[in-house]
Amino acid sequence: MRSEGCHLKASLLDYLLILVTAVVLQGLGTVAVAVPRSKCYALDNSSRIVDFSSWIGLPFEYEDKDSDLVVRFCKDVERRSQMGYVDFGRFDGFNGFVAGSGHVDFVQGFYNGDLLKCEDSYDKRGRTAQVNIICGNCSNGQCKGGFGCICRVTYESSCRAFVELAIPCEKPGPRVFKGFTVGFNPRSSEIVYNGMTQIGFEMSHHEFSFRTEQINVALYISAIASVSTLVRKPSFKVSPEKGLNVKLLGSGATGSPPTTLSPTVLIVDWRCEKAHSMPFEVNITIPIEGYEPVQFFLTKMCGSLNLVRNAFFYERAIREGDLRQKICWASGEYRQDQGGDSARGWATFGVISCIFIVASTLFCCGGFIYKKRVERVHGIDALPGMTILSACLETVSGAGQSYSRAEDLNGGFTNEASWEHHPAAAQGTRTTSERKYGSI
Repeated sequence: MRSEGCHLKASLLDYLLILVTAVVLQGLGTVAVAVPRSKCYALDNSSRIVDFSSWIGLPFEYEDKDSDLVVRFCKDVERRSQMGYVDFGRFDGFNGFVAGSGHVDFVQGFYNGDLLKCEDSYDKRGRTAQVNIICGNCSNGQCKGGFGCICRVTYESSCRAFVELAIPCEKPGPRVFKGFTVGFNPRSSEIVYNGMTQIGFEMSHHEFSFRTEQINVALYISAIASVSTLVRKPSFKVSPEKGLNVKLLGSGATGSPPTTLSPTVLIVDWRCEKAHSMPFEVNITIPIEGYEPVQFFLTKMCGSLNLVRNAFFYERAIREGDLRQKICWASGEYRQDQGGDSARGWATFGVISCIFIVASTLFCCGGFIYKKRVERVHGIDALPGMTILSACLETVSGAGQSYSRAEDLNGGFTNEASWEHHPAAAQGTRTTSERKYGSI
């Protein structure tokens, strides 16, 4: 049985559609500039990626009179002799591979070597070494061709070594916009760091998918202030094209220049229009003038994962006997709330509150004017409701509840005509002898 708005489709078609889309994207070259899988890479002076991952651990040996020095690429530096091995540091993956200057193309840093007789070295990091990499041949004409060799070794002290290494460098990759970051917080870079898309967002990963209930994601974009004007307005592509409504909002969606001190916010507003067996892929591209565009993937699930909401509708469908709603719930297809109902609800509440405040003000002003001009009441007693409030306060405090005995009241009535002519003493006697009940 088919019902309007609910169509049960085979999941095989969804798999084929995603596969074809991925092949087309790769064919068109729309692949994100992702960070290399290892730390053995560097950005040259033109901000292009040079990946040396295939060189990790490759040894280069330099023979000296009393000892040999061995550099294992992106691993460590050792001095070997008959007395044993002396470690001159291990490769520092964080800022340990940078661009050089002059005839030196790249510089590798090795730290935390042996501490023996180097306890007072710089930053207490033991023996250290610096490897200056030259793309090509040595200046003295040694080791032409092959995988390269060590041109020379110099020692600043027994705790610091400088090595000049000549190798045939790898071909530079795409140009990277250095200092550009994208993260889920103003000071984070989970998605893009230093212009390179991080692992997990360079392509679609199901384990990084957002849940159905999350209708928007806020991304914070920052860049170096001097080049922030090169950032352009972002765009996106959704795969599959139908089933997920995506909008880009916030200051980041307009192409505003982001800076480190004032990042721009890119809000990805995505709402499910129908269920899908596979996550939806949202490929966001941020163009950079003069550089490769920054691209990353976000994925979202749209299925019957909202168990609480679906269970509520399913129970209501059972009570009302709505067969169409049962089929929609079973297939997991439903249109996610667009947020208009909640906005209209708050707007209605605001209008009603304003009407109530205005009406209360007019009622108070009108009552005050009426009592002042008609009932001739002045001061605070002219405010509406003050009579009732005063009566309530007297009732609570107990004032006005004392009463005289019956014989005193009768005596007062019988002598009403002549009580003003009683002498002062008699009046005082009668006053002092009067008794009241219920008064303090």
